[in-house]
Amino acid sequence: MANTKSAKKAARQAVRRTEVNKARTTRARTAVRSVEEAIKAGDKDAASKALRSAAPILARTAQKGVLHKKTASRKVSRLSARVKSMAQ
Repeated sequence: MANTKSAKKAARQAVRRTEVNKARTTRARTAVRSVEEAIKAGDKDAASKALRSAAPILARTAQKGVLHKKTASRKVSRLSARVKSMAQ
C-alpha cells in the first residue's frame, strides 16, 4: 500500500484514469463491432455510415493514449478496405 501522500494521490489518479480508459476502450470496440456487423449483414450504406462514425472514435482513443496510433490507423484502414470491397 502507498505510504506517502503523493503515492496515495497517484494511486487514486490511477484508479480514476483506469475507469476513463475502460470507457474509451469499450466505446472503440463497440464502434468497430457496429461496422463489422453491417459488413456481415451485407448493407454497404450502413457499413459506410458506421465507419464514418467509428473512424474519429478510434482516432480519439489513439490521441488519448488508450490505443497506439498505428493500431487505430490499421483498424480504420482494414475496415475501410472491407467496406470498399463490398458489392453494391
